[in-house]
Amino acid sequence: MFLSEFLDAKLFSSMIRMATPIVLVALGGVMTSQAGILNISLEGTMLLSAFFAILGSYWFHNAFAGVMFALLAGLAMSALFSLFVIKLKADEFVIGIALNILAGGLTGSGGLTGYCSQLFFKTKGSITSDRIVGLPSVHLPFLDAIPFVGEILNNHSLFIYLSWLLVAMSYYFLYYTKWGMWMRASGEHPEALETAGVSVLHVRYVSAAICGVCCALAGAHLSLGYLTMYAPNMSAGRGWIAIAASILGKNNPLGVFGASLIFGAADGTGMRLQGMGLPSQFALMIPYVVTILVLFIVAKRRLKTA
Repeated sequence: MFLSEFLDAKLFSSMIRMATPIVLVALGGVMTSQAGILNISLEGTMLLSAFFAILGSYWFHNAFAGVMFALLAGLAMSALFSLFVIKLKADEFVIGIALNILAGGLTGSGGLTGYCSQLFFKTKGSITSDRIVGLPSVHLPFLDAIPFVGEILNNHSLFIYLSWLLVAMSYYFLYYTKWGMWMRASGEHPEALETAGVSVLHVRYVSAAICGVCCALAGAHLSLGYLTMYAPNMSAGRGWIAIAASILGKNNPLGVFGASLIFGAADGTGMRLQGMGLPSQFALMIPYVVTILVLFIVAKRRLKTA
């Protein structure tokens, strides 16, 4: 009885909602990883994009203006990453951490987001306003006739359905297009790609730009499609979880989607248990505990096959 009440449509719907920002960010991470670069600035890029999505929506009273602002922020962060890591050959770990700190400071409430929050909204805390317009929800009438499944898949933010489309598009792009082949070659055999007359640097610039777009969409979903507000550190480690999802999914968009659903399920389960009386400190730990367990399992399997 308890299990049937626990595993209801609301739990699975929450799982999909929680997984969406991880899916979007992880797809961006896949693009740079396939091109031979480990981008760990995903967290900061998503957080900065979430703030600028709110700013754009607030200024223009329009959700899609907020998305445009988020895209500009994501592309700006990817440009900085490309400048230092791809052009200047700086260490990708150092630059990634530096960009995360630039975006949110050491605690997620400082850095550029904290400064801009104080500058534009006169606060470093949460930002809410009637002027902030969230992303529209999508109702698919044909799903109303399907019990249980319709409750799970219907009435979500536009970006949830967009993330599913992007998974399919990313898979096709990587494995069935010329640019996708170049991107994979720039990570696996960059010398061969250069010999073929294709610039590895240009391919990696494109991969970083795509990553910035994906992180921007994730940030916009967090602040405009998920909560319709901005809160310091609202990315809450999802960028790091996305890196774990890309590792678990072996940098394949379909595998990454499945891995993201696992983390979304952990997040949704934590929220449900919190509503049932579990202390919030323990409920919020669940996604990160699952992340550590997943990475442990992956590392153990690699040791066995080595």
